[in-house]
Amino acid sequence: MAYDGIITYAIATELSNGITLGKIEKVYQPGPEELLIHIHTRSGNVRLFMSCNSQSARVCLTEGSYTNPDQPPTFCMLLRKHLQGGRITAVRQKDSERIIEIDIEALNEMGFSVCRRLIIEIMSKHSNIVLTDLESGKIIDAIKRVSIDVNRYRQLLPGVVYEYPPEQDKLPFREITKSTGLPHDEKGIMKSVGGISPAIAREMLSSSKDAEDVTLVSDQPAARLLEIVSSIENGTYVPRVYLNEKGGPQEFHITDLTELSHLETMEFESTSECVDYFFTNREASNLVRQKSMPLLKLAQAALDKALLKKKKLSEDLLKAENSEQYRLYGELLTANIHMVQPGAKKVTVTNYYDGSEIDIPLDEKINAAANAQRYFKKYSKAHTAIHEKQTQLEENEHDIEYLESVVQNIESADNVPLLDSIRDELEETGYARRRAKASQRKRKKEKPDPIRYELSDGTQVLVGRNNNENDWLTMKHASKTDVWMHTKDIPGSHIILKLDDGRRLQDLPAELIYEAASIAAYHSKAKDSDNVPVDYVPVRYVKKPNGAKPGMVIFTNNQTVYVTPELPSAK
Repeated sequence: MAYDGIITYAIATELSNGITLGKIEKVYQPGPEELLIHIHTRSGNVRLFMSCNSQSARVCLTEGSYTNPDQPPTFCMLLRKHLQGGRITAVRQKDSERIIEIDIEALNEMGFSVCRRLIIEIMSKHSNIVLTDLESGKIIDAIKRVSIDVNRYRQLLPGVVYEYPPEQDKLPFREITKSTGLPHDEKGIMKSVGGISPAIAREMLSSSKDAEDVTLVSDQPAARLLEIVSSIENGTYVPRVYLNEKGGPQEFHITDLTELSHLETMEFESTSECVDYFFTNREASNLVRQKSMPLLKLAQAALDKALLKKKKLSEDLLKAENSEQYRLYGELLTANIHMVQPGAKKVTVTNYYDGSEIDIPLDEKINAAANAQRYFKKYSKAHTAIHEKQTQLEENEHDIEYLESVVQNIESADNVPLLDSIRDELEETGYARRRAKASQRKRKKEKPDPIRYELSDGTQVLVGRNNNENDWLTMKHASKTDVWMHTKDIPGSHIILKLDDGRRLQDLPAELIYEAASIAAYHSKAKDSDNVPVDYVPVRYVKKPNGAKPGMVIFTNNQTVYVTPELPSAK
């Protein structure tokens, strides 16, 4: 991650130009290590976000929405007391470090003007946000208090005089000149220059290697660094985010990074926009992954249990179907009672169906008639079991089909609200324990919002994102003449091909059917396969049985095509 001293310099420069003389109107603390400050500036209202989370420490303006706790944390209340209504007098970077200082002039309880300084330290696991009194230099409080037990050399506690982190024996990047001789290796540059990231060190070396005569450009790494710094001072830099193969954010900076030139980039007008996009999307991706894992584990455990039950039921059914010999034993014993000796463990009789000799095991403790009745009871019980096991097996198959669709939905989910709705669905169907009332505070029920695509002729295709949305899409939203699609015997989403212009299925060209079927194949467990079977049928032939689980339907009059999963551009 490239939130280095150079990014800090760019952010501090932008904030100095944008929020200086701005008035602090509101202070919020969305998370234990986050602050959100609403500021009224000459150009309008802005929101300043700062975080000291070890994985995403940053300062930037934001357009994102954050949920605030019902009860403001203590540090938030303290900031409201000392800063709310105050005016920002200065924003600066401390030397070349990843430290931003915001000076604020506010009124105290007595109505006298006082100066405070909000210091944001962006230093990985040591990141912090500290409020100090500018006159005395003492700490008013810190969002993460650091006692002597944690750090013997630097405490961050109320009443203690604030001290900056220890200086490193490096030359700050803002003090580099063209005549500064720098090493021509990454480790050497990192040891010599303060405030730069490994990515910038490699970029400086890359520029040096690109030079025609290396012997004449001993200052080439310094020249590249000066070029980057001057772009901040001149306002000519272009912040950008580098995207990985899946389209997610991988890296960001205010300059072109040669080593990442093969990746797709997104350019932004300001560093704040760039930083906000990078961390918001990366955090969203990480949060989805974190929330999906326990949910996936829960659904997979239920699926494994259902598969094991299927195996046992199949074995029991096989035994029950092989029970015909019990009836035969009972008949032959009844016909040959006179041949059974008291206390015998078996008897050999003639099978009058085929004339063969057959040995019948006996319980020596009971007589021949009781042994015959015992075999008839076994046969009757097994015969009844066949019907019961078949019914149970059929119900279990429905459970397996449903749970496979849930697993598919969890793996495809790309946002937290969608995972929450899947969790609600599992609670309603009894596969997940209902959460305590405190944590189950009724969220605003998410409205169905299926994924929308547009085919080559403009026809709209809707895709359900979970089973409840599949039900809504198929049974409530779609008209009877629309076309319903689903992968054949493969977990996947319900697909609705909208025919609002009076067309019918028989009017559609084959190319359109294949194009829509490719979307259905893509939104299924077989998205990485070839030649995927997809059923399609007018919606009027799709029914939902009484008591069926979410997303489970039956259909008739269907046709099947085989396609390769492919996706048009999402609308």
